[in-house]
Amino acid sequence: MAQMKLFTSTYNRQMLDSVLVQPSKYLPLPQYGDKYWTDSVPQPIRRSYIRYGERYLGRPWQSLPATVFAEFKTNGNRVNFEGLTFQKRRQLAALVMAEIVEGQGRFMPDIINGLWSTLEESWWGIPAHYGKKVPVIEDQNVDLFQAESAGLIAWTAYMLKPQLDKFSPLIVNRINKEIRQRMLQPAMKGRYWWKTAGMNWNPWICSNWLACVLICENDRKAQLDAVEQILSAMDHFVDAYPADGGCDEGPGYWDRAAASLYECLNLLRTATDGKIDMSGNAKIRAMASYAYKTYIENDYCITFADTHDNKMLQQVNIVYPFGLYLNDRTMREFAAYIAKQKNLTEDAATLYDKSGNYPTLARELFFIHNINSLLAEQPNEPLLSDVWLPDLQIMTARRADMFVAMKGGNNGESHNHNDVGSFVVYADGQPLIIDPAVGEYTSKTFSNRRYEIWTMQSQYHNLPQINATDQRDGKQFAAAEAKYKKGSLSLNIAGAYPAEAGVKRWVRTVGIAKNGSVTVNEDYELAKSEGGTKLMLITIAKPELAAKGVVKIGNRRIEYNANQLDVAVEPISDKLDPLLQGIWGKTMYRIVMTVKGNATKGKIRYRIS
Repeated sequence: MAQMKLFTSTYNRQMLDSVLVQPSKYLPLPQYGDKYWTDSVPQPIRRSYIRYGERYLGRPWQSLPATVFAEFKTNGNRVNFEGLTFQKRRQLAALVMAEIVEGQGRFMPDIINGLWSTLEESWWGIPAHYGKKVPVIEDQNVDLFQAESAGLIAWTAYMLKPQLDKFSPLIVNRINKEIRQRMLQPAMKGRYWWKTAGMNWNPWICSNWLACVLICENDRKAQLDAVEQILSAMDHFVDAYPADGGCDEGPGYWDRAAASLYECLNLLRTATDGKIDMSGNAKIRAMASYAYKTYIENDYCITFADTHDNKMLQQVNIVYPFGLYLNDRTMREFAAYIAKQKNLTEDAATLYDKSGNYPTLARELFFIHNINSLLAEQPNEPLLSDVWLPDLQIMTARRADMFVAMKGGNNGESHNHNDVGSFVVYADGQPLIIDPAVGEYTSKTFSNRRYEIWTMQSQYHNLPQINATDQRDGKQFAAAEAKYKKGSLSLNIAGAYPAEAGVKRWVRTVGIAKNGSVTVNEDYELAKSEGGTKLMLITIAKPELAAKGVVKIGNRRIEYNANQLDVAVEPISDKLDPLLQGIWGKTMYRIVMTVKGNATKGKIRYRIS
């Protein structure tokens, strides 16, 4: 992939020195006490944040036991500690936002105690990202949540400094010291892999790092040194992306990949008085549009790769500012649609609460600073008829009351599942044939045991199992011969299977007709026929073997040639962990279509309508 070096080739140190705001002079938002927060923010929205903050008034601050941190090393559990630390930061973010919009000092004692408690923690990250059983103060490794905690604390200090100083100037002094020791110094000195990565860690960390630099760094040389490193990291991220803007990590990570890149861009624009502005760049615009190109309907998004939810993955508090930055009308109106569907005006704090692992204060502040602009937008659900991302090899099509999406690519993508050639079908805006997504992260998830997890395996995607053999992980296991036309994608997926599968050719074509019916054609040639070949389909509604050659799922049908295929239904509900139950409900089924006979060559066709 060609290296653009979009940022470092344009903005050298001399140029940065001439345009970047001086240390301690960064003022991108009105601070605490400004009448904007009490007079211009719509009153129902203010009341929502205040009610949200009131839930935490007087609540004790959670301790983070060493024994719970150690669980990741002892039994693989990462959920317990993450639940504690994320809730603690959720509590702080709620109190801060409530204080900003109320402006009466009522929440300050709790905020001060929460800040102090957080500053006393040994490390701000999570055990899955740490090499030791328990954290030690001397090892300030910069991971996602070290950075995000630093960002939350820095923005709190920025917004509430007068009130914090009124209690004691030592609070802000302590904040600056801890951010310097935990974020600014280790980020600069460390040879972190994420600085050259093309995935979400890079911009997610950089957006918080840059905020800390602009808010907390008081030395000009150190400020410029850090910004130069951040620009270089951003180059690596953008260069790694395909021209079509597709996020191979899945729509669930767009929120922390391209959207976090926007946060970097916004900070740079506000810190340079608009001198650094990438709003016209074609690749960045393509990266932004992925948010609505993978949207299905009725809040649903495609669940390819590590997607933790299928309902409105893209949060309004980042979709709208990003769309505004780019002047992307579709994106702006999509945000207005989300706001309307989610009752933003009356329930803003609920969306804030759900806008990440814990609420991101900076996102909400910039968002609310433009809230009246959003409320003036025309809501519009982006029901695109056809999408083709040629680099990522994702096709979507919408006809009548049906939606289909199919992916090619390879099995070495970031947050990969072995799913080359898989597809999903939605009917009347509801899931029919699904990708199960991903369950709770454990110690296995990002280890060499990843593909022991059932959601990562091709047999639990809508794919063939060929000669009793599943797809294999690795970049070399990939689709070939992609042929796209509107409403149809054809791929040779033979290359996604290892040699022992004995696949010479397997061309899968998925297409949708004007009436909405989805047809799947399999054209294959095998070197052998041993162990059985099966076609899998995953659904959450119980399928019914209604008649010979017909499977019914609710009021929908799968029609197949009963002379070619034996069909059975297997419940797989027992595989669902609490996270997956929260996504899909408590039931899931696998339709298994076994190819009859031992022919090594053939064509199979079935239709979903």
